[in-house]
Amino acid sequence: MIRRLGHLLLVILFGTAALAQTSALRNAETPPNIEAIIRAFSAKETEFRQALNQYSFKRDAVIQTIGMGGQITGEYHRVSQFVFDDQGNRYEKIIFFPVPTLTEITVTPEDLEDLGGIQPFALEASKIDKYDIKYVGKERIDEIDTYVFDVAPKVMPDPKKSKERFFQGRIWVDDRDLQIVKARGKGVPEGKQRFPTFETYRENIDGRYWFPTYTYADDELVFDSGQTVHVRMRVRYTDFEKFRSKVRVIEEDEPAPKEEPKPKTPKP
Repeated sequence: MIRRLGHLLLVILFGTAALAQTSALRNAETPPNIEAIIRAFSAKETEFRQALNQYSFKRDAVIQTIGMGGQITGEYHRVSQFVFDDQGNRYEKIIFFPVPTLTEITVTPEDLEDLGGIQPFALEASKIDKYDIKYVGKERIDEIDTYVFDVAPKVMPDPKKSKERFFQGRIWVDDRDLQIVKARGKGVPEGKQRFPTFETYRENIDGRYWFPTYTYADDELVFDSGQTVHVRMRVRYTDFEKFRSKVRVIEEDEPAPKEEPKPKTPKP
């Protein structure tokens, strides 16, 4: 009787353990739907680019070349406000731009486009099929849980024949909003130009969009001539404000304001 009871207890214990293990497996985190996440963040990128066109902001950009001893050998510093005119067109208003002292490199139009805040190689829905995107895993950044992906173009275009640029590097996607919150990589292809590997961090603006607020790079650019240039770059984006057009409400019985007659130009 004692042996049978002991055997029965063992069966119960092993059975309970097996059930617990099965339950734990069922309750384990379900593997993410990678294709759905990619579709979601690429759609968000399209929305992000369109939304950013409706915001004014301040950009403080510094590009420096660094010498052998760590001293600054040249600097490009440009502080701008990206604001809107009365017609709703956004333009750059430069508020600080001393004469650049760079001698080893030249700041190109492509560099300025990158600094503008709307990266030409954004991973939007219309371009996502041109990329190889590999899921790396999950990672926690500060208080945010993220999905991590490595990204590279499927076909590298010839810079002599195409001006299209792509992103190559790693991105971190918030697992709730499914928006990119961090990126590390560079624009490709380079051709004769060289671009530093950068890190861009984004912050949630207006509780909806993750906009870039800080970009940093510290890299050595190796040119075809064999010249190596140590470059440091820092860009901050602040003072985001959504553009709101000026609207005047007119009562139904109130006549519309009359236009002032334009003064006639006297004839000579």
